[in-house]
Amino acid sequence: QLQASGGGLVQAGGSLRLSCAASGRTISSYAMGWFRQAPGKEREFVAAINWRETVTRYADSVQGRLTISRDNARNTVDLQMNNLKPEDTAIYYCSAGPWPLVRGKWWGQGTLVTVSS
Repeated sequence: QLQASGGGLVQAGGSLRLSCAASGRTISSYAMGWFRQAPGKEREFVAAINWRETVTRYADSVQGRLTISRDNARNTVDLQMNNLKPEDTAIYYCSAGPWPLVRGKWWGQGTLVTVSS
């Protein structure tokens, strides 16, 4: 089970930090990451980190503003979001699966991020 938290309402230019905790299984050997789905749009990839915490990849739209990290000892993955834009408004889903996490194998319930202009 993946449990995401940290969403909320923030003004454009502000910051939020999302967290995702895994329970019930050991995911340290899998990539972890985040996807998002904006209203009326399909779910899209945001960021991922490999299980060794050595490689990350980001969607072009968030590169330089969002930073993903993980703590295998705690089975958690975080997404630090800075300089948020209204177009970042979406439900953010935590996911885990084989690298490079093109498609998640396990999913969390999602947390809503709303960025006001």
